[in-house]
Amino acid sequence: MTTVFYQRFDRHDHGAGLKAYATHYCPGCGHGLVHKYLAQAIESLGVQGRTVAISPVGCAVFLHYYLDVGNSQAAHGRAPAVALGHKLANPDAVVVSYQGDGDLASIGLAEILQAAQLGVPITVVFVNNAIYGMTGGQMAPTTLMGQRTATTPHGRDRLAGSPLRMAELIAQLDGPIYVERVALFDAKQRVKAEKAILKALRLQVENKGFAFVEVLSECPLHLGLTPLEAEKWVKEQMLPVFPLGVKKDVAAEAWPAWPPAVFDPGRVAQVIGAAGERTAASGAVFPADRFGSDIGLKLAGAGGDGAQTAAMLITRTAIQEGFDSTHIPSYGPESRGGTSYADVRLAEGEVLSPAVPNPHVLVAFNAPSLAKFAPSVVPGGIVIYDSSVAPEPPQVTAGLEVLPVPFAEIAKGVGRLLIKNIVALGALQGATGFFPDSAYLAALRLALKDKAALLPLNEQAFAGGRDAVAALRARRAS
Repeated sequence: MTTVFYQRFDRHDHGAGLKAYATHYCPGCGHGLVHKYLAQAIESLGVQGRTVAISPVGCAVFLHYYLDVGNSQAAHGRAPAVALGHKLANPDAVVVSYQGDGDLASIGLAEILQAAQLGVPITVVFVNNAIYGMTGGQMAPTTLMGQRTATTPHGRDRLAGSPLRMAELIAQLDGPIYVERVALFDAKQRVKAEKAILKALRLQVENKGFAFVEVLSECPLHLGLTPLEAEKWVKEQMLPVFPLGVKKDVAAEAWPAWPPAVFDPGRVAQVIGAAGERTAASGAVFPADRFGSDIGLKLAGAGGDGAQTAAMLITRTAIQEGFDSTHIPSYGPESRGGTSYADVRLAEGEVLSPAVPNPHVLVAFNAPSLAKFAPSVVPGGIVIYDSSVAPEPPQVTAGLEVLPVPFAEIAKGVGRLLIKNIVALGALQGATGFFPDSAYLAALRLALKDKAALLPLNEQAFAGGRDAVAALRARRAS
């Protein structure tokens, strides 16, 4: 196995033995082979430490399980835009946008066309299996005429339009320098696919330009065929519509160097016109004594735990106190019921980046969120978690203050489990003292202005969380 693959695939089933090396792809799916050729190309060119793979929504969403390179998750269809962001910010990066047909040729059509026309040296690997594979087998832009799908049960007809030939479409643009369509249905075609992916990556390493490889791939599950039958179907049915071969291959000079992105906060503040001053004269003092003038918080739990509501209340509190604050929600792209988390920034001047990869404070509502995010908390930071549902303390680096507070238990005692997020808000106040109680409660009253009857319960829950932290610290000090 190439060293670009992880030595063990971290999947949902946490399989051991041979299962630790099994992919999530269906038997006969072509993604596994394409992963292999991409990994081999990265290793052959010696660029593993420079490579960033972008995977959007679809069957390729789990690419990060397999390739031991930099990985970014993109929204559906937006992988080329994310790839350009990486490349322009770090010109030395080798960036691969890995996309399926529903993703690239449908919702992402504008992104791929504009990225290709721009011509910046990135590599796009486009897996075309003529179906929306992950989401139930609907018609894709590349579905063949007459092909039955979940949304064309009688076959694709003229009313649904004709399939898009993406390789030919991309090749017509001025920006790309290399476009080829390959397949996987026999050994000869696999060798060609391997060479095409290597070439597309090499052209980027040489800083020559934009390269696009379309791979005709089998999807036995939605075709209702065996893997061997699916290979025959691709050869006999797809090739007449999507002929193989090089569509464009032109000589190109290396791109001129462009300056890497500047991440200096002072320079960013100057460019965006940040005042660097308080935006309101409320009399409050920004809580910079412990974490400085830019504080990052992460609140995480399962859907329904109220992490997003608590995060919004923190953000509103900071703004009402005259400071800048941002709230960025994330609901987990991989599967329903996954971790929902929010990044919150508090800044004395102006928030320059809303993301919080390394929070000063983590508030975790369940054990999976605690295990996932606690290791990322900065040295000297604070971890607050619901000990009602996560009785075991997390494994954290030395120097963190870990505060187990029974959010759910306190909320039940107040009389309403759903307000455990307000218990967490009170615990945050007790642990950090970022803003006075009155500031949080003002934001809470504003949020409940149409549900005034719930305000006393919420105020009790807030006090319960705050007092629980005070009691815990008192016990530790005694």
